[in-house]
Amino acid sequence: MASTLARTTPTLERRTVLTRRIRLFVAATITYNIIEAVVAISAGTIASSSALVGFGLDSIVEVLSAAAVAWQFAGRDPEARERTALRLIAFSFFGLAAFVTLDAVRALLGAAEPQHSLVGIVLAAVSLMVMPFLSWAQRRAGRELGSRSAVADSKQTLLCTYLSGVLLGGLLLNSLFGWSWADPLAALVIAAVAVKEGRDAWRGDACCAPAPGNFAAPAPVGQADSSRAPAPDSCCTGSAPCACCQDH
Repeated sequence: MASTLARTTPTLERRTVLTRRIRLFVAATITYNIIEAVVAISAGTIASSSALVGFGLDSIVEVLSAAAVAWQFAGRDPEARERTALRLIAFSFFGLAAFVTLDAVRALLGAAEPQHSLVGIVLAAVSLMVMPFLSWAQRRAGRELGSRSAVADSKQTLLCTYLSGVLLGGLLLNSLFGWSWADPLAALVIAAVAVKEGRDAWRGDACCAPAPGNFAAPAPVGQADSSRAPAPDSCCTGSAPCACCQDH
């Protein structure tokens, strides 16, 4: 049964389709995050909510990460830009973690008393519905294509989903019970996750992405694709596949 987890190398035509699909997902992520950043920072300033402002700034970091992938796939040879894109994504993760940590500590020290923000609650709820789909779709395409940077960027988008949950929980707890400490404590956990994902991106350990060098040339006319060896994954070659490989 474990052998069925192996994925065959995509054909040249399929890789073209996947590349175009990743570009579309990246464009959608950038557009949504720009809107999200403007709304969150504006609402956070009005409500004196450091969590909302931080969430908006995090959206800007998300844009930088998505832009790195867009830059990679805008070239004729995306694989040649893979390492640089991964470095940019890693720095985005580290910057996100640093800001969230500082903002959480600032909130715990009572630097500001956030007010109720209906706009922030609605924004966080919408992000919880939109971001998981974008992350899943891009990660699926990135895994099949073998792009570590696309998979790493999808992790960044998934992390934004966690932050949306933290933000929503913090805003609701503050609005309903006045528990202003709940959000910064959860944010510190998210910051730790961001550090781990940044480290993985720096090392090129984007789970379930085959190494670029493992792509075989398209099969000659009349030769079955099954004759080509499947591309091994960077993290899924052991006896027990990683969690993300078991999703599909």
